[in-house]
Amino acid sequence: MASLAKLTSLSTQTLSLLLERQRLQNMNSTSLHTPQIAKNLEQLRTGILEMEERDGASEASRLLRSQHERMRGMLGPEADTAGVQRCQEFQPPQVSPEASTSSSPGPSSPAVESPFTAPPAPSSHSDYAPYTDDPEAGYSSEEMLLQQRQVMDTQDVHLDELSRSITRQRDISLQINDELDVHTGLLEGLDHDLDRTDSRLTQARRKLDKVAKGVKGNGSTVMIALLILVLLILIIVFKT
Repeated sequence: MASLAKLTSLSTQTLSLLLERQRLQNMNSTSLHTPQIAKNLEQLRTGILEMEERDGASEASRLLRSQHERMRGMLGPEADTAGVQRCQEFQPPQVSPEASTSSSPGPSSPAVESPFTAPPAPSSHSDYAPYTDDPEAGYSSEEMLLQQRQVMDTQDVHLDELSRSITRQRDISLQINDELDVHTGLLEGLDHDLDRTDSRLTQARRKLDKVAKGVKGNGSTVMIALLILVLLILIIVFKT
């Protein structure tokens, strides 16, 4: 026997599977839980009909029926392919005039109890409310307008904070750009100094090469001059 709590739990589980199915569709996945969703929707439809036949139509069954139709719509064209039937409106059993006439007690016949009993009046206050993902369920237009204004105010606050954060990031970016310009100028100056130093080193190397070539070409002359100097020193030493 289906109870309101079980039907609500089944509706919540089916909605979770449908949301997971939408996420998997965005990821182009092949596993979409369609058979399980179709099975749950059929069980939910059967449970709603059984509950209405047992307890009559109520606000809870109406919300469950609305939830069933919404989830069937979320399943899309695959609902018909999977054989998910619509949840028909509850029709209380009607007693035909012939049956009521034949079943009415006569003067000499005993009273015959009717096989149909009138459904109890739907209760305006249900002990349990079924799960629903409709954000407008249970709210008046004024309450919904107030809630939307509160959401918009919250979004405005967040947007202001985001704008201030973006402004700070812009200021930091400008400061970084200025620092990069300064460092670029310093690097350009350093590069100019290096070029000038390299040119000076090249000139000094050329001069050294010239001196080395001159020494190599005049080596014999220097050697003769040194030998003459040594000879003169020896002559002076021996004469003294």
